[in-house]
Formats: sequence, C-alpha cells, structure tokens
Amino acid sequence: MSNQGYFAAGDRIQLTDPKGKLYSFTVTPGKEWHTHKGWITHDDLIGMPEGSVVSTTAGLKFTAFKPLLADYVLTMPRGATIVYPKDAAMIVGLADIYPGARVLEAGVGSGALTISLLRAVGTQGSVHSVERRPDFAENALSNVENYFVTRPSNWSLTVGDLQDQEVSNEYDRVILDMLAPWECVELAATALRPGGVFMAYVATTTQLSVTAEAIKADGRFTEPESSETIVRGWHHEGLAVRPQQRMIGHTGFLIQSRRMAPGVEVLARRRRPAKGAYGVSED
Repeated sequence: MSNQGYFAAGDRIQLTDPKGKLYSFTVTPGKEWHTHKGWITHDDLIGMPEGSVVSTTAGLKFTAFKPLLADYVLTMPRGATIVYPKDAAMIVGLADIYPGARVLEAGVGSGALTISLLRAVGTQGSVHSVERRPDFAENALSNVENYFVTRPSNWSLTVGDLQDQEVSNEYDRVILDMLAPWECVELAATALRPGGVFMAYVATTTQLSVTAEAIKADGRFTEPESSETIVRGWHHEGLAVRPQQRMIGHTGFLIQSRRMAPGVEVLARRRRPAKGAYGVSED
C-alpha cells in the first residue's frame, strides 16, 4: 500500500456513503465503479488526496480514504473465521511482537492475524506460517498479497500440520490459532528461545483449561496467564451519549506464557487452587 496520502493505481480505496455504508475496491486505470446512481471513473481518483469527497455521475457522494487494517480484514474474502482486529491488536501487544522478531504462527485461516504480525515484525523480522488446510492457505495467500501488493519476502507459508514440522529454538514468539493448541506445547518449547513468548487463541473455556494444564505439565514455561477482550462502542449526539446496542463481545481467549531457560525449574505456584478445581477428591 502507498503511504503518501494520495491515491495511486493499485491502491485499495474505501468509500463511505452518508449512512456509513462502506465500499472498497482497487484503483485500476480505465475501469469504472458503478452504483445504483451513476458511476465513478477510477482515473479520476488517481492523484486525489485521502479524505476527499467524490461524486458519481448522478451526484451520489462518498468520503474516500485508504482502508485501515481493521477495515481491510473485516471486508476481505474469508475461508475461515478471522481473528478480529481487537484480538489481533492484543496479540501483537501482549505477545510483544516487535520489529525484528522471528515468529512461528500456526492456524493461518484467512490471513488476518498474519498481516498484523508481518506489519509488527517489519522488514528485519520474519513470520513462518503453518496452515493444515490447503484452501485456507490459498485464501490467506491471496489476502496477504492483496494487502501488501506483493508477497512479503520475509514470510513463508507451509501447508501441513504443525506437529509434523521440524523446528529448532530459532523463534522469539509462537502464536497458535488452532483447535487443539495443547498438542503443540512441546513443539513450542523446542521452537522458542529462552524468554520467548507462547500465545494461543482459543474459543472455549474447555480449550483454555486444557491448554493451561498442558503448559503447566510441560515444565518449561512460566505460569500461564489468560484474558479476553470485549469492546463496546458509544453513540454521541450532543449531550445524548449512550452505549451502542450492539457490541463486539466474546470472540476468544488469549493464553500466554514464557519459555524458561533450559534446565531451570519453574517456581512453584503459591496460591491454593479453588476447591474442586481438579475434580472431586476421593476421601
């Protein structure tokens, strides 16, 4: 994507009508974008600054911007449920995905999280993605290439099961978005350098519990921490300020831990578990 503040051929453009409805397409010389009230010629958009108001031949007006990352991932073709922007932002922040980081990702889906990871690691970092379903991998490849205009040179995509991959401790971060991340805790321990971050994105409390216990049982990670992110928008019209009736509630849980140094025993947990946390005692 161009970052100069002006539209160029090949840029993605997002048009918003007065009712807030979004439309998105790629600026292509010689093409036209048609609506129920006239059309807009792509050539007229080239060289126009972001934040302009454009009109169709029949006078229908739109505000024109390049889409933000959140806009792009919510409108791109999906082969699988995407990692929502609120969760992708938390993953990048909580897992501390920094410029130059080496990231192993499994469960690419439609590529939404992959794009965020690639932006965060920058050109000096790298992302190795593993996706078991070829159709998901193909769709993710298309979405990533469309977003960056080309395939990033620091991104590799492997089709197959993560458990079948041979890894060494060359990664700074391991990010899992898969059905059974607990099956890959041992592999993550091998892949991560000391101090590296393990993070899994799961949908249910059962998955969360099993993953947490697998991390503890492995013995090479710190005590796992878990969270979820809920976002509520607000309406504001003068002094009439109220929460929106619809909100982005539960989408998934994040569970994270850090790789201990080789041969170092994890400090024992000091707090007592809740009564019945590990089943009914047989006294």
